[in-house]
Amino acid sequence: MNPFTGKKITLMGLGLLGRGVGDAAYMAEMGADLLVTDLKDKEVLSVSIEKLQDFTNITYVLGEHRLQDFEDRDLIIKGNGVPLNNKYIQHAEDSGVEVAMSGALFHELSGLSMIGITGTRGKTTVTHLIHHVLQNSLLGGNIRGISNLQLLKETEGKDVAVFELDSWQLQGFGDKKISPQISVFTNFMEDHLDYYGGDMDVYFADKANIFLHQKEGNILVIGEDVEERVKAHTSNYIVARSGDVDSAWHPALLGEHNKKNVACAYHALKAYGISNDDIKKGFETFSSVEGRLEHIGEVDGVTVFNDSTSTTPAAALAGIAAVQSLGSVVIITGGTDKKIPLDGFNDALDSVKHVVLLAGSGTERLEREEAAHDSLAPAVSEAFEHTEKGDVILFSPGFTSFGMFTNEYDRNDQFVKLVRERANK
Repeated sequence: MNPFTGKKITLMGLGLLGRGVGDAAYMAEMGADLLVTDLKDKEVLSVSIEKLQDFTNITYVLGEHRLQDFEDRDLIIKGNGVPLNNKYIQHAEDSGVEVAMSGALFHELSGLSMIGITGTRGKTTVTHLIHHVLQNSLLGGNIRGISNLQLLKETEGKDVAVFELDSWQLQGFGDKKISPQISVFTNFMEDHLDYYGGDMDVYFADKANIFLHQKEGNILVIGEDVEERVKAHTSNYIVARSGDVDSAWHPALLGEHNKKNVACAYHALKAYGISNDDIKKGFETFSSVEGRLEHIGEVDGVTVFNDSTSTTPAAALAGIAAVQSLGSVVIITGGTDKKIPLDGFNDALDSVKHVVLLAGSGTERLEREEAAHDSLAPAVSEAFEHTEKGDVILFSPGFTSFGMFTNEYDRNDQFVKLVRERANK
């Protein structure tokens, strides 16, 4: 019998990205008595709710959470980003109700080995690169539109699950005291300080669940930048360095940071038992991931890169460094603050040909003279107005998408749409 059948389950956080919808649909299909609760109201969540309209065993409590929905239940599924020490989750635990997260549940229920990848930056590229080489693998975790619970239907015939795991999802692994059999920890930088109250140690504690519960024989691959923190907990790791992979068979990825990402993927694949020849073949057919220094084409001789997932100043700095050798750079940047230091960001902006700003609390901290745009369309227009043939437009916000956009994917999609419209004129 499926572990969800006949169980009273509360799903905390339906969201708009498709993951919560997929998880809800799976549990409803399996016969759960499902209660979905979300602080967003019915109107905001209408698209998600519409996809679940055929299920009669789903009850909704929207625009609020209620303590009563976190007691007398068999299971609470906690979504990403639920605040630490959330009173509703605490109430569930005090009431003896199990709290779990979908990524950790998949790992527990699927029976598949897992290669898990985390890090402040680079985890998406490393995840997709490993999955690309391991063609008979499942891709999941923090991946756009993929429901971890729906993946339970797809395990037959698969060899391994390759999961991108952010710090929030790793809370669920920590709760269950499990870690992937092969873990990759790319780097550790200032991020999510608004969520973690400015405490990098608390942030690292969540990230560390990628390896803290590994068993004998499991493998940990780390980027050299994170070694100082990791070695305080374990000495059982492989350090990936940017020069570890023959440059003759690198994927077509820009930037020094991507050499480190490639090295992390290489060592994880070697640990899994893949030969150099097969890794080389896979690497040579890999292209950049959506929104991560993604080359989306040329418009009137101007090369355009979409780095929309750049949500920290450090990420934007890496993006600028990666493309500056290709031509004079016009950057579109700015957004909502995560209370991360701006170390070197203004100096880097001073080094480019022109800066186009998007409004937001993070942008205000830059204290630049350029006027900020309240929407993306005029920002894209301004960027093209300041380019000539041979130049580069880099969309690398350096801050989050909150306020102006529904989420980071909305920001990504709007930018791509605007550039394609311009290319088709």
